[in-house]
Amino acid sequence: MAKQRVRFTFSEEIIAEPIIYNLGQQFNIVTNIRQAELTEDRGWIVLEIDGEDKDIEAGIAWAISKGVRVEPVSD
Repeated sequence: MAKQRVRFTFSEEIIAEPIIYNLGQQFNIVTNIRQAELTEDRGWIVLEIDGEDKDIEAGIAWAISKGVRVEPVSD
């Protein structure tokens, strides 16, 4: 199992979508919210993502395709 820490930034267009829930359900990975700041129209979340490398990569690519800005976070 691999672990990554990333920052997801959401725009107004996607802030209400269940991106993190779908990420865990569709890609067989575990998400753990470590820090967040959200409003009704934008926000960011720092996630720890646990899973197989290929599943994490596919999940991050999917999130990017949905309009999420994804940046690595160092511990």
